[in-house]
Amino acid sequence: MSILPIQALDAAAVDPALARAVQPTTIPTAASRAPEASFSRLLAEGVDGVNDKLIAAEDMATAFALDDSVPLHQVTYALEEARLSFELALQVRARLVEAYQELSRMQL
Repeated sequence: MSILPIQALDAAAVDPALARAVQPTTIPTAASRAPEASFSRLLAEGVDGVNDKLIAAEDMATAFALDDSVPLHQVTYALEEARLSFELALQVRARLVEAYQELSRMQL
């Protein structure tokens, strides 16, 4: 008993418009993928992002206080976003310290 291979369906034979719409997909190989980010780089980018949000919120609050060129709701939103991102950074730091302490307590 033999099994014949399944032939690929030619989309152009069925519908030329379908052939133009359907593009073959390729699966990225390890060589074509972007290199994975290291933990230290991810952490540094996160800290930089929090810092940028804090600076932007401070600038908006200063602009609002000086000449009222920024609407109050935008200032409030920026301040709250900066506060939440800072709190998240503090929680991440607390978890990192906790993980470090747990590792230091392990016996080798």
